[in-house]
Amino acid sequence: MIQDGGLIHIYTGDGKGKTTACIGLAVRCAGHDNHVLLVQFLKGRPTGELKSLALIPNIEIWRGKETMKFTFQMTAEEKAQVLADHMALFEKVKEKCFAGEVELLILDEVLGSINAGVFDKEVLIDFLKQKPATLEVVMSGRNPAPELVELADYVSEVGKRKHPFEKGIPARTGIER
Repeated sequence: MIQDGGLIHIYTGDGKGKTTACIGLAVRCAGHDNHVLLVQFLKGRPTGELKSLALIPNIEIWRGKETMKFTFQMTAEEKAQVLADHMALFEKVKEKCFAGEVELLILDEVLGSINAGVFDKEVLIDFLKQKPATLEVVMSGRNPAPELVELADYVSEVGKRKHPFEKGIPARTGIER
């Protein structure tokens, strides 16, 4: 159990490192024998961190269904299907949390999912207000809604000053993916 657990974190901003911060906290928490549930939204490609995290017994990883398009390329029907898939996944997440099976819940890119219209912000707010008192929750993504910032105990912003993508350098295996 996390000592004095139950706080809410937001990692946001336009810089590289939000998911990396989530994963660092997951590793730290699991290293103290806590169960971590990392749920990733809007991410479907295999990554190095997922391969590494799979080696840590106390970290469980759930991902939304892989989509072949960015949300801005989707039709209304496609976005509605992704929304339904995300909300069904989140129902399972809530069941696991309320059953006391998780000490740290990480909702990676949930903020981007809300902004893209493929996650229901009100459902998340309701969960955060009713979550188990000892459950630590981390949310990541850009542009958190003011209501979520108000509920959070930590809000950390990762800002971009420079990025290799600006020079045409694509994401590199082992560094950005």
